[in-house]
Amino acid sequence: MGAERSLSLGPPEADPPTYPTALRALNADGVPYLVGGALALAAYAGIRRNTKDLDLFVLPEDARRVLEVLERAGLHTELPYPHWLGKAYCDAEHVVDVIFNAGNGAAPVDSEWFAHAPPAIVMNVPVAMCPPEETLWSKAFVMERERFDGADIAHLLLASAELLDWKRLLRRFGDNWRVLYAHLLLFGFAYPDEAHRVPGWVMRELAELLESDSSRPPPSESEHVCKGTLLSREQYLPDLERGWGDARLPPLGTMTREMIAIWTEAIGKRQG
Repeated sequence: MGAERSLSLGPPEADPPTYPTALRALNADGVPYLVGGALALAAYAGIRRNTKDLDLFVLPEDARRVLEVLERAGLHTELPYPHWLGKAYCDAEHVVDVIFNAGNGAAPVDSEWFAHAPPAIVMNVPVAMCPPEETLWSKAFVMERERFDGADIAHLLLASAELLDWKRLLRRFGDNWRVLYAHLLLFGFAYPDEAHRVPGWVMRELAELLESDSSRPPPSESEHVCKGTLLSREQYLPDLERGWGDARLPPLGTMTREMIAIWTEAIGKRQG
């Protein structure tokens, strides 16, 4: 998606006035941020849903500064999950989520998010939007019992498959390429007449990776790792209790045991 494209989104009736106030405060401070979540989905796929959340993506080193700016703008702020998410409350129902990673630690915000971010107008405020590639990447791992973002990804592909930077997208997924492959296969299932819009070389490359990976000798019992914890923080807990390794921990992941404990303890609570 070219950075020159401007995306204009008007506010729905439910948007509280504190959302544009928050955006203007951040613009005045100059701290970099990107608008994502439901508004990015609306911009790229034309699907609008009122989640009562405003998702802002920031660099990890800027998260506390963003929260401080929002606090000065009159919002109550907290950093409940120091590894990926802060919150700024407009009122009891409307929240600004300040996001700098994924809950599984596998999709950190970095300078590339900003380098490829198209400009937009949101609630009459000039902003930059999360790129569609990074939007897809961060959503791809959301496979909880209560939330599955696969349909969002399918709609992103339906709207813009030919425009995506597929090389960057493949690089983003890296060793987690099976997650991308799964979503592409589901896209072809959901829209069989549109499956051809995913470049053939992408599907061939992923198929070759699958063939190569399938021919490797099985690991020893002591090497068994569960990567399901990258998809759901709850549904693979029984495997960890049975002794499987947690892929969120080094060397495969970036989270600490303390981060995982905080994130696990929050199961059942409303998240961004």
